[in-house]
Amino acid sequence: MVETYARPRFGEPREPKNLVNPGSRLVQIIDFATASHVRAVGFLVLCALLLFLPGFFNIPPIDRDEARFAQATKQMVESGDFVDIRFQDEVRYKKPVGIYWMQAAAVETASALGLPKARLRIWVYRLPSLIGAVGATLLTYWTALAFVTRRGAVFAGLIICSSVLLNVEARLAKTDAMLLLTVVAAMGAMARVYLSWMRGEDPEHPPWSWPIIFWTALAGGILLKGPLILMFAGLTIVALAILDRDAPWLWRLRPVWGAMWTLVLVLPWFIAIYWRAGNEFFSDSIGGDMLSKFAAQESHGAPPGLYLVLFWITFWPGAPLAAMAAPAAWRARREPGAQYLLAWLVPSWIVFELVLTKLPHYVLPLYPPIAILTVGALERRVLSRSWLARGAAWWFAIPALGSVIAVVGAIMLIRQPAFLAWPFMAAALIFGLFAWWLYEDGRAERSLLNAVTAGIFLSIAVFGIVMPSLTHLFPSAEIAHALRNVACKGPRAAASGFQEPSLVFMTDTSTLLTDGSGAADFLSQGPCRFALIEQRTERAFAQRAEAIGLRYNVLTRVEGVNISQGRAVSIAIFRSEGTE
Repeated sequence: MVETYARPRFGEPREPKNLVNPGSRLVQIIDFATASHVRAVGFLVLCALLLFLPGFFNIPPIDRDEARFAQATKQMVESGDFVDIRFQDEVRYKKPVGIYWMQAAAVETASALGLPKARLRIWVYRLPSLIGAVGATLLTYWTALAFVTRRGAVFAGLIICSSVLLNVEARLAKTDAMLLLTVVAAMGAMARVYLSWMRGEDPEHPPWSWPIIFWTALAGGILLKGPLILMFAGLTIVALAILDRDAPWLWRLRPVWGAMWTLVLVLPWFIAIYWRAGNEFFSDSIGGDMLSKFAAQESHGAPPGLYLVLFWITFWPGAPLAAMAAPAAWRARREPGAQYLLAWLVPSWIVFELVLTKLPHYVLPLYPPIAILTVGALERRVLSRSWLARGAAWWFAIPALGSVIAVVGAIMLIRQPAFLAWPFMAAALIFGLFAWWLYEDGRAERSLLNAVTAGIFLSIAVFGIVMPSLTHLFPSAEIAHALRNVACKGPRAAASGFQEPSLVFMTDTSTLLTDGSGAADFLSQGPCRFALIEQRTERAFAQRAEAIGLRYNVLTRVEGVNISQGRAVSIAIFRSEGTE
């Protein structure tokens, strides 16, 4: 017999109860991990690292967003200017400075610790995302404790850290994993304020800790991605006020002092950037980036319903269980806990579906309430037994499809079937099959644990083995390697045809992005210069070289794929004859 907790109503106090051990080895691990908060936290950190670390250090920079963020940070470190945000000579005012500061701190720390060429190692720039993803997992656990048992909170953390979308974001030097951390911190703190008010707890002396967490998290989210975090909190408050016909609990958040504290944290940089750039930052970030998303920005337009379709992939392995839990969550919608989680989820999801610009990571901050609602239904043994239960087959389908796509991609790109990844793919398939076959309404824990284990093996196979081997997907890395091995000192380059941000990051900030004619002129201007000419612009380069009498030869040629444009590229690296 193992002591655990009874199935509570969402947001109700928890009572201990003895349940029979289901007998699964994986469930026994959970029994051990949930014996204390320390064990639970340690277990979730271990699982998160097993999921996030494969490929973290050896996948080259991904175009275009990750490379742009990393290059802008690199220029901050090089120049010592931590106010302005630039990509080469162009301002980059789409997002506030938060993630750049975090990445710069990681680079400076790595350099101080003696890491060679820290500025050129993309994994150093990814460290804030890794910390954000692990932190978001732990904060999901913390938030879930307000609604479900400790055991259920661990499952909510597992669902989040194993989700495909967070696994991707944890490996990218961008804002989204860290934004998730701030959103979950803010919403978890607000949940405790709301639920304590609903239960009538200590109305005279509410704690200060929750408001401090809430307003500090809001400030962090604003510095990371502008006012987006205010939308999540604001729509939740409005929805709860409408449903409850009042919102006196808001005073427990200390809104006056809290707003002042938030302004103290965010205003210094906004004043500094206004002093530096005037209205340009606000027009670019709010008008040029945020408001333009209501139109089909950057060819990412899509009709409503896309996020619901992508959910089956991006929230795997939690998606099948979430679908089975949906009817129960809706039936419980008037219970305080479920009402809060649905108020967090539904209004913001509708907004994202209506906005024309759609990218998968936009809805990531809405996955924690789904995970907690799912676990709440799981604990109460009220998962759907209707046709939705057939979705359990999806636990096997994703490892099967992922393995096939990975092997076929490796064969097409590098003419090798990635044999080293096959044992891990086989393990993922086996555990995915167990998750499907063993599914029962009363033993859903076993299936979920098998699916999470399948996710760990799939992560090792795809991110840890297959992706780093697909060198054709990362031509910038091959070009940078070739330039590092030249005989002359301090090579400089000009690129024509292939001008992805990863090329600038991996070569040098001074890399000239030009056309074929400009590359020929650049090559003629001094020693130790190289022209990186994509095949489609070679003719213009050759014509200009002939006109100016430039003699050159081919150092090497790099074949690859421009993943931003989805087309093959062939890049010749030219150097002038007689260059030392």
